[in-house]
Amino acid sequence: MSANVISLNIKAGIQRDGTTLDAPVYVDGKWVRFQRGRPRKMGGYRGIFQNASGISRGMIMSSDDGLNYVYSGYSAGLEMWQTDDDDGVGTGPTTISMTGFTSNANNLWQFDIGFDSTGSGNNKLVAHAGQNLRYIDSTINTPVLYGDFPSGALTEVGKFTATGAMTAGTPNSTFVITGTNALIYAGQLVTGTAIPSGSFVISSTVGGGTTTVVISGTATSSGTQTLTFDNQINVSGGVVMLHPYLFVYGNNGLIQNSSAGDFQNWVGADANSNNVAATKIVKGLPLRGGTTSPSGLFWSLDSVIRVSYAPQTVGAATIYWRYDIISSQSSMLSSSSVIEYDGLYFWCGVDRFLMYNGVVAEIKNNTNINYFFDNLNYSQRQKVWVSKVPRWGEIWWFYPKGDATECTDAIVFNVRDQIWYDAGQALGARRSAGVFSEVFRRPIWAGNEPNSSSKYVLWQHETGTNVVNLTQQSAIDSYFETNSIGWVNGGPGQNSPMGPNKWMRLERVEPDFVQSGEMYLIVTGKGYAEDVDDPSDPYYFDPNTLKVDMREQRREMRLRFGSNVVNGNYETGLVLLSAEGGDERSTGNP
Repeated sequence: MSANVISLNIKAGIQRDGTTLDAPVYVDGKWVRFQRGRPRKMGGYRGIFQNASGISRGMIMSSDDGLNYVYSGYSAGLEMWQTDDDDGVGTGPTTISMTGFTSNANNLWQFDIGFDSTGSGNNKLVAHAGQNLRYIDSTINTPVLYGDFPSGALTEVGKFTATGAMTAGTPNSTFVITGTNALIYAGQLVTGTAIPSGSFVISSTVGGGTTTVVISGTATSSGTQTLTFDNQINVSGGVVMLHPYLFVYGNNGLIQNSSAGDFQNWVGADANSNNVAATKIVKGLPLRGGTTSPSGLFWSLDSVIRVSYAPQTVGAATIYWRYDIISSQSSMLSSSSVIEYDGLYFWCGVDRFLMYNGVVAEIKNNTNINYFFDNLNYSQRQKVWVSKVPRWGEIWWFYPKGDATECTDAIVFNVRDQIWYDAGQALGARRSAGVFSEVFRRPIWAGNEPNSSSKYVLWQHETGTNVVNLTQQSAIDSYFETNSIGWVNGGPGQNSPMGPNKWMRLERVEPDFVQSGEMYLIVTGKGYAEDVDDPSDPYYFDPNTLKVDMREQRREMRLRFGSNVVNGNYETGLVLLSAEGGDERSTGNP
């Protein structure tokens, strides 16, 4: 066979499942993505804050008046950093004061931001620290908290005070408030200096310019008292805003919402509480509802439910909300594993990847589904979390691999090109939580390893090409490896065993890269599918290298291209190879 000039034209994606010889796409890679079907290095990342007090178990980010605010919840509290809207320069953390919060190693946070339409004119941060990190089906209820955004102290939702005249009675006491207080309702817990523990509201009547409340138990004294009324908005699942309504959810399919725009009102006509599934609700997200807005999707452990605002009169009553079971055959690996991307919803089930685009459907993955589920540390499933990088059309699921107890890798679905790849266990995948805002253009992901000060780092990703940590800049190792391009597979990109039974002798590689810094090429491969790889020494080339000459021969040949220098970067074009038929061997060891 005479020498041939052939192009390295391989389908995009990295296949981890199946065998190397059978793969139609690339077979290995680290910190590499694909654009226009070609490999390119992922972006660098910079440590913008070095002082997070604990491993982040949930984040939210939003911008206001030219400033960007980043909240991170950890086991023992909640912290906030402030940056500009451009490059992440800022200050923090500010420790957020919280009433009703309990420090716990299993705290896993959910957040949202809503607008207070009751008169303050302020945005409100809503937060829930559920004790769900160990078990997704934990039934422990914890308070929902809210406060002014940004930086306001948080207090318990649905818990408020009122001052009035107390009259002690047997067996019940009477509490009279001047004016109308529509928030007080039967069933609320009541506490105060003169009220026995466990007291609750029996009835509340408005008339004659006052609100008369009958409270269980005998007050120890009469006179003016300030009492605290508690709607007991404690849940095990989490929180979401379906503007202007605050929804909370948890055990036994519970979905409960406040009255419109009033996070303290859980007794109004449009407030509601319903149990819509047999299992715990673990996640909720807003959904475009059209004429039934607001609407939302809620995920239980085994189903997907759509909630819609659809008022209708039934007899003398008005029913405001409609609950529809979209699927009763779904699953959820982690409560942090679902994300919206351009109106579509993607999540990780216990054994497959799923999406919602009007119906629930499986996401096709013949590339690395086994690689993910077979290597996931299932005992740490609640640490799986998802983020997105819309600049490149990507959704990332971070997960603990092998026996790791924190995330060490990420599996990536490219929505734009409908392909799968992964982070290759790169250091940049060691993240515990993260956010992406449409205002601040770069993802901020939280590191899960302590620094030299026993603090944790918030990393701004997709920034430059290096790891920038304080004053130190380090190279990021990024590489990709082709599938078998030998003649026995039909040559590069063919993956069809139609070629001659000869080794491929590679004589020249003509690089075609948008390149910064030195790159390397390693020729590897073997004689038979079950043989041992025989990698060459690296061949190095820079942006001005016209060709790389060599005399490498493999029967099942693969090429690995990589960059591992400071400021190194690459975007692959159409690489040309000069190759010819080599030795012919069909038996014995090559």
